[in-house]
Amino acid sequence: MTAGQPRGEHSPQPTSDLYDVINRRRDVRSEFTGEEIPSEVLRRVLGAAHSAPSVGLSQPWDFVLVRDEATRRAFREHVLAERSVFAAELSGERAETFSKIKVEGIVESSIGITVTYDPERGSPDVLGRHAIADAGLYSVCLAIQNLWLSATAEGLGVGWVSFYREDFLRRLLDIPSGVRPVAWLCLGPVAELAQQPDLERHGWRSRLQLDDVVHDGKYRHDFTR
Repeated sequence: MTAGQPRGEHSPQPTSDLYDVINRRRDVRSEFTGEEIPSEVLRRVLGAAHSAPSVGLSQPWDFVLVRDEATRRAFREHVLAERSVFAAELSGERAETFSKIKVEGIVESSIGITVTYDPERGSPDVLGRHAIADAGLYSVCLAIQNLWLSATAEGLGVGWVSFYREDFLRRLLDIPSGVRPVAWLCLGPVAELAQQPDLERHGWRSRLQLDDVVHDGKYRHDFTR
């Protein structure tokens, strides 16, 4: 169904474009070209992120655009140090497998985007958060997913860097103490999007099948995690 097309008696077939984008999305590490992102494209991607649903319409996210090379290199040094910390906890096959896995594309990407969560946005009366304190954090994750899918649709790659300490990133970007840095996203044009996710390709883990995670009626305990 195209924009403005009237809905008939029956629901339309889902557009294959959306499912194609979902299935092509990858966590990018090595494929960034470093080319500049056109300003209008970056604006569309950020706009998609900002259009995400949020608990109580609090929109508790902010997007810190990090272009400065020195800042990005400082963050990369921190990330690599944390990678070493994790690597030291591994042994045998796990250590060998992890040694081949790249965990970031911080300097190779065109820009870094740190997405933050401000729990005070919309306070004290955030509608829908009184029983689930993390609902605001979930909202930020929805914004990140919107950003990721729209970037994929634009032919860009995204890599979510998770090997960092929040306090370090907070100091690096002068983020207020009450605001939580949720993600550093590497964003930019890519040579290609891999057919298979890196962690599957390197043998770190295999993807679960849909039937492994669907529970009908009540939680099923007789399945392999």
